[in-house]
Amino acid sequence: MKNKILVSFQDFVRSPMGQKTQAATEIGWEYVLDSCQAIGRTMLAFFAAVGRLTVFILQSVWYSLLPPYYARHIFRQFIDIGYYSLPVVGMTALFTGMVLALQSYTGFTRFNAESAIAGVVVLSVTRELSPVLAGLMVAGRVGAAIAAEIGTMRVTEQIDALKTLSVNPFQYLIAPRLIAGTLMLPILVLIGDIIGVFGGYAVAIYALDFSPGSYLSQTWDILESIDVVSGLIKAAAFGLLVSMMGCYHGYNSGRGAQGVGQATTNAVVSASILILIFNYILTQIFFS
Repeated sequence: MKNKILVSFQDFVRSPMGQKTQAATEIGWEYVLDSCQAIGRTMLAFFAAVGRLTVFILQSVWYSLLPPYYARHIFRQFIDIGYYSLPVVGMTALFTGMVLALQSYTGFTRFNAESAIAGVVVLSVTRELSPVLAGLMVAGRVGAAIAAEIGTMRVTEQIDALKTLSVNPFQYLIAPRLIAGTLMLPILVLIGDIIGVFGGYAVAIYALDFSPGSYLSQTWDILESIDVVSGLIKAAAFGLLVSMMGCYHGYNSGRGAQGVGQATTNAVVSASILILIFNYILTQIFFS
């Protein structure tokens, strides 16, 4: 009986149908192995990128705390990151506050809660909108500029020339940008808070016929120090993230114009995503 089954199986394998089945099975296993290989290659590349980023962050922070400090370069970054970003941040905060007042009035009139508009505007601007929008604006402007500048220096071998001259690129290029980004973005956010609240005030007074004294009184009564401080701490974290991502992608830029362009794009995208992620984390810490 067993011999008959074995002979029948061998005949099936030798038959055209059996050969097709065997070929299909081999193709299926090859597809599974190729898929596993692709997944493994992706995971290894991901962990390698995380490792490179971690090492870069540790080196950047370490050398930012060690002398020498290039005061001239730090001051230049103060101007580039802070002063030149002020118009963009100011306009964004102004119209955000104005739109927020209009939208709040439209919604709150359905519940006869117009008196809450002042509190909603000041809390929304100081806690969330001003830090996040300022961070995103600076990421689009400054993060791209840092990545393009350092990436061009990498392509033209200026970073290698610094090493040849015994100048540490982290202290000369990375540290001034990290220090300036971390210190200047809170100042921009503080100015944005004032401008954003003023935008809401202007709309409430001149377009919605609110009483100036009542609006200012409600704003002052509901605002607490933690609301402003939490926004400034977020801004410092966002400034560090934007500067770090710009420096990292520029420092590890590929060769040629295409590599610099890819580094610029990656810097803006990664900084924007990290800003949104860390915004949730910091909000959970402060207001949970």
